[in-house]
Amino acid sequence: MTSTDVVVDALTPDDADRCAQLEAVLFPGDDPWSARAFRDELRAGHVYLAARSAGELVGYGGIALLPARLGQHAEAEIHTIGVDPGHQGRGIGRAVLDGLLAAADRIAATTYLEVRTDNEAAQHLYRVTGFEVVGTRRRYYSSGADAYTMKRPRHDRPGGDPPASDPR
Repeated sequence: MTSTDVVVDALTPDDADRCAQLEAVLFPGDDPWSARAFRDELRAGHVYLAARSAGELVGYGGIALLPARLGQHAEAEIHTIGVDPGHQGRGIGRAVLDGLLAAADRIAATTYLEVRTDNEAAQHLYRVTGFEVVGTRRRYYSSGADAYTMKRPRHDRPGGDPPASDPR
């Protein structure tokens, strides 16, 4: 569970520097995103969320949404999720992920992501939220680490409510 002092809301351009700081800590050697990359994502109109504790940004995540068109189903791709190491294990990553998946569910999108093959904590989080491994990308990260491609089937729930079988 998240602590009661954590609020998930929209990421803003003013949050970009803090996101870049966290990226450098969380993803060293894997080409962490710069503040400019976060600002570019926001300018592109992608959905980015921030988790804040006592006003400080302690987590973030972003997703690109591709609405259905010409007989194709909608798709979404989670671009990044990160939680300050001092705040991990409190459900903050799950809260951010739930917010991103709610955006995907509103357009009934199949959702994809990549995750390092050695990041077991993240893989567990993704599995309990409906993702499954569908492939491996060799040397996906700049460090040379491999990534799993994971997929979550689309949910046809316009409100983005969790399924009745969701263990939450």
